[in-house]
Amino acid sequence: MESFEFNKIAGAVLATALVVFGLKELSAAIYHSETPEKPGYAIEVAEAGATGEAQAATGPAVSLGTLLASADPAKGASGAKACAACHDFTKGGPNKTGPGLWDVVERGIAAHEGFAYSDGMKARSAEKWTYENLDAFLKDPKTATPKTKMVYAGVKRDQARADIIAYLASLSDAPKPFPAP
Repeated sequence: MESFEFNKIAGAVLATALVVFGLKELSAAIYHSETPEKPGYAIEVAEAGATGEAQAATGPAVSLGTLLASADPAKGASGAKACAACHDFTKGGPNKTGPGLWDVVERGIAAHEGFAYSDGMKARSAEKWTYENLDAFLKDPKTATPKTKMVYAGVKRDQARADIIAYLASLSDAPKPFPAP
């Protein structure tokens, strides 16, 4: 290859690089973007109004007793199928990833024999699984019991949660009465 051809090829490569870098600098001069203080995107969220805050603090808009009075344990059984991956529902059944849930209503929190509870559950061992505690835990386990090992996101719909709680209440030789509506 002659040196003249090599010079043409080298000149073309250098001219292309000059155009690419030149366009980058030209676009930076035209389209200026500021570097954020923190990397990421700011997401604007409207603050919850008084009704949202009141409902979050007091629970569902309808009382738990009213929801449980109209709850369907059969629907709760189908809603609890996701729970069956980690929990056993049979009397005397084995512990799985989570403790057995037979006769869970009014049982002490972190009181099921043979299960190694998380520190978050052990901290609540003086309490019982009342209907209100079950409702709060099923709604958002991480908020109800910080440091729990349970990775379930929770059941957000009030009636679906009430159906599951009614199903859990039926899993007993002597089911506990629902709270008054």
